[in-house]
Amino acid sequence: MRNLTKGLATAATLAVSTTSIWAETQGVTDDEIVIGSVSDLSGIFAAVGVPATKGANVVFDRVNAEGGVHGRKIRYVVEDNGYQMPRAMQGYNKLLNRDKVFAMLQSLGTPMNVAGFKLLDPKGIPNVAPLTAARQMLQEPMDNKFTSFSTYFDQSRIGVKYLANEFGSQTVCTMYLPTDFGQEILEGSKAGAEEAGIKFGTETTHKPDETDFVGSLSKLKDEGCDIVTIALGVRQAITVAGTAKKMGLNDMKFLGTSASFLTVVAQVPGGVTDGFYAAASWLDLWARADEPAPAAFIAEYKAATGEDPVGFSMLGYSAAEMMVMALEAAGPDLTHDSFISAMEALDYNDELVGNHISYGPDDHQGADTVFVNVVEGGAWNLVYEE
Repeated sequence: MRNLTKGLATAATLAVSTTSIWAETQGVTDDEIVIGSVSDLSGIFAAVGVPATKGANVVFDRVNAEGGVHGRKIRYVVEDNGYQMPRAMQGYNKLLNRDKVFAMLQSLGTPMNVAGFKLLDPKGIPNVAPLTAARQMLQEPMDNKFTSFSTYFDQSRIGVKYLANEFGSQTVCTMYLPTDFGQEILEGSKAGAEEAGIKFGTETTHKPDETDFVGSLSKLKDEGCDIVTIALGVRQAITVAGTAKKMGLNDMKFLGTSASFLTVVAQVPGGVTDGFYAAASWLDLWARADEPAPAAFIAEYKAATGEDPVGFSMLGYSAAEMMVMALEAAGPDLTHDSFISAMEALDYNDELVGNHISYGPDDHQGADTVFVNVVEGGAWNLVYEE
């Protein structure tokens, strides 16, 4: 905008030029900004996608009620992928070609995001805070991609090292979905084993609808696996933990990543998931419920939805707040270039998630710290950070 209007002499010419820019910037009109998402509202990661979407809507509804951003209301359009690739691509096509979104926020699923880049990148559509921590979220071209937190690779790597040092574990194994999501956690597990100076034993692959893990756990027992990293659906991770307890595999330590760091995982009745570990890049919400920022969020979310929030409600809220900050900083003459410049200038402590967020022209990953947590008594407890 600044380059295109430089040297224009009259207000009339400036107004015409501004209108032209808005017409050329997809998803931006005089009174609206369209933000899209392809999330899982009905599949194996619905426990992530649904609360994250609700959390984001709490922010956007509040901002819109206060007049929007530079006079523009935010319209947040979310398509359900059910964690299925064909539905994801239908969602991306609709959002890009029918809804004409300005940017994507919190799209869920590693393989879905990677496939979506083929449609987003040619148009320069920003992809912000995806609900996946895969390293591929910052693949080239990187200029339109922004992640919030540490990667699955680093979460697995650091978590494995912690467990090996804490318990003297000798063999790491992995249970995973054979997707980009699972492959990254497998690679991080192997790297963690190497850094800890212990053995990587074996791996088992699983289908998204698989529910019986007795055979796989028996194989891991025979292989001497005492750390097992998990790259499965939410219910599957819970089922694995419960099945292992029934089989008496009490010395086997299970480690998930941010994909398993959910309130629902900790609160399974009967202590089914007690002793389950997860490495993520934010702090548990309910462990800090009395602190000012979490307490304010809990109150606002409950007033808006009538429900208690969970961890991914917090992430959706936090990501939407970040989006609004960048839109405000980009100014009234909103373009993709001005938005990307605004994102690259963000540098702040996010007291709600408990991590420092900063970006730069060569750094599109918001936070780096990894927190290792364990379920104890139906709640997540922090045991290590790096």
